[in-house]
Amino acid sequence: MSDTRPIALDAMGGDHAPHEIVAGAVHAVRERGLAVVLVGSPKVLYEALADHDATKEIPIVRAEEALAMDEGALASLRRPRSSIAIACHLVRRGDASAVVSAGSTAGIVATGRLRLKAQQGVLRPAIAVALPTLPKPTLLLDAGANAEVKPEMLVQFGHLGSVYAELAYEISKPRVGLLTIGSEAEKGTKIVKRAHELLQGSPGLDFIGNVEGHDLLNGIADVIATDGFTGNVALKTMEGAVRYAFGELRRTIDDNRMARLGAFLQRSRLRELRSRLDAEAHGGAVLLGLNGTVVIAHGSSRAAGISAACRLAADLSAQGVVARIGDRIAAAHRPHRLRTP
Repeated sequence: MSDTRPIALDAMGGDHAPHEIVAGAVHAVRERGLAVVLVGSPKVLYEALADHDATKEIPIVRAEEALAMDEGALASLRRPRSSIAIACHLVRRGDASAVVSAGSTAGIVATGRLRLKAQQGVLRPAIAVALPTLPKPTLLLDAGANAEVKPEMLVQFGHLGSVYAELAYEISKPRVGLLTIGSEAEKGTKIVKRAHELLQGSPGLDFIGNVEGHDLLNGIADVIATDGFTGNVALKTMEGAVRYAFGELRRTIDDNRMARLGAFLQRSRLRELRSRLDAEAHGGAVLLGLNGTVVIAHGSSRAAGISAACRLAADLSAQGVVARIGDRIAAAHRPHRLRTP
């Protein structure tokens, strides 16, 4: 399956917009063979494309406004002509296959829900983030779209993540875990305990039970469902721990000649580890459950991260992630009759 429609790239969102965004678009077009359309201020974007001699390679769609990185969900209402809103409109109209933005997460989620709408049967869209586990990444969702949830929403997060794992990582039967404070079924809040009961009986899910915080990176599950508040705290904690660990490792190597020699001998393994733990290498988070593919790149993304996000968006769109989610949610809601002798 292929989709020749371009990726609608919000060129005005991100800490390093628009220049790094444009550089990422150029890389995606020239090195990955993707079709990209930039959404934002034509004058600024034309000048940025000229720096790469790419004014004839990548089209521009005008957007009169842009969401600032510190603006929240309400900005989607205050700025109806923002670059992220126009990008979503292109997908809704069928002129683009997916949206990529490194802008304000709250603004992207709110704008996506307003412009693209949730798919039929989906209670709330959720942000799925790939954790760097082996042999394949583990998907954590929700990672920040829904601070408060209902048990039924946690069940749907399991289904959304399972579809993503099947398509992106070719896992035929993703193992789904529920994040809480203990492995026993009775551990957690009332919402979590009820979600545990519902997950056990949800058709099409391979529910393995509760998982704890120390299970996030051990590969025990392919999909881990949780509320957006807990998921976002867990994600930021892991990102901080990784930065701290690499900082300490760098100081240790710099302070010791034998350590420097060991690092030199293991440089390929260290580069591989660093690449695996680099959030930009995974292309970003995916907002699942909307009538359109939306990839949220890290706010500090440079060109390589933007290019990877475009690749992820193109792959998921070509694989029909939206249709697959629709089928999965419909099947989960369909009454299952008991066989009679």
